[in-house]
Amino acid sequence: MPITLAQLVHVMPAARLVAGVFLPAINAAMERYAIDTPQRIAAFLAQIAHESGELQYLRELGSHQYLSKYDTGTLAARLGNTPEADGDGQKYRGRGLIQVTGRRNYMTCSRALFGDDRLLAQPELLEQPRWACESAAWYWASNGLNALADKDQFTTITRRINGGLNGLEQRMQLWARAKAVLCGS
Repeated sequence: MPITLAQLVHVMPAARLVAGVFLPAINAAMERYAIDTPQRIAAFLAQIAHESGELQYLRELGSHQYLSKYDTGTLAARLGNTPEADGDGQKYRGRGLIQVTGRRNYMTCSRALFGDDRLLAQPELLEQPRWACESAAWYWASNGLNALADKDQFTTITRRINGGLNGLEQRMQLWARAKAVLCGS
């Protein structure tokens, strides 16, 4: 079930200027990963809208100091980054519509999307609309989020994407808009 430009802009009004660029990539990615019912699409659009500032940000914002949390220490190790302060935090910062973060996640995503490790050398590919959408839909499917969307377990979806409930109120508002457009509720 592809969405229209009007539907996308209704859900994400701030994306009006870039929506036409993203629409084909969003539809292709949703089709590839079976995000294909109104419930699934509504939940997916709400989450990617929040995570990307309505398609405005394809790369995690933050200073070198902020991103250093991904470079060394416990979080860096959990993300598969090298233990040295060698810039992995900057290189493998969050990218895509659902932020792929950390060397291990880039490698897993790369193998799923390309069948090789090219994202380790070119992480910026996830800043291109096609791969930003593909990586988000891959993440969605890989984490069983279609099944949760089918059961309206939006808070659990948020936890799986965010690790917590950051921005839940805005996510819920986006989800309500998406459901109104796609599900008639």
